Amino acid sequence: MPRPRSLSTEKLAGAALAVIDRDGLAGLSMRAVAKELGMSTMALYRYVRDREELEGLVVDLVYAEVDPAPPPDGPWDERIMIMALRMRDAFGAHAAIVPLTLTHRHASTGSLYWGEAVAGILAEAGVTGPRAAIALRALIAYIIGAIQLEHLGPLAGEGTAAIAALPAGEFPHMVETARHARRIGPDEEFRGGLAAVLRGLGAAPGSP
Repeated sequence: MPRPRSLSTEKLAGAALAVIDRDGLAGLSMRAVAKELGMSTMALYRYVRDREELEGLVVDLVYAEVDPAPPPDGPWDERIMIMALRMRDAFGAHAAIVPLTLTHRHASTGSLYWGEAVAGILAEAGVTGPRAAIALRALIAYIIGAIQLEHLGPLAGEGTAAIAALPAGEFPHMVETARHARRIGPDEEFRGGLAAVLRGLGAAPGSP
């Protein structure tokens, strides 16, 4: 049966995203999205097959907020920094869906265009072959991990305070690190960590 025109893909994805933002990824279900839309669960199946398709629509919706065009000018590492910040801005606003960027990366058009742009910048910088594959994987790992850390265990949170209060004689380095960490904002943390990754990518052009 063809899909009725009363419910657009964007509205459907938006309802699923609203459920995730409110109830977490575990709260996403066909029933929950149908309730969000004010319709029956069976009626929702006229639009999507299952939860997996819902997840893909949500990933595409958020990636639509990420400009996939590579910055035209500037050093390669600064251009990648811009691409990473675009992704952080979009997915950081919906941190609960970050794991879906991995499980749906092969099917999301937005993910593929973002990856193509970053891989192109790396190629222009001379990072090719197996090294490029590892570099792209490392960048994705950092961005996803940093977004999750920022929202699940921020430096300004209780975890850092608890570490700073540990016995300094037993954990001198952890206590000292935590003392400084409490004064680092999320933007400084993200940019500084990514800069360290980028320095590593550019430090050993002869490595595999």
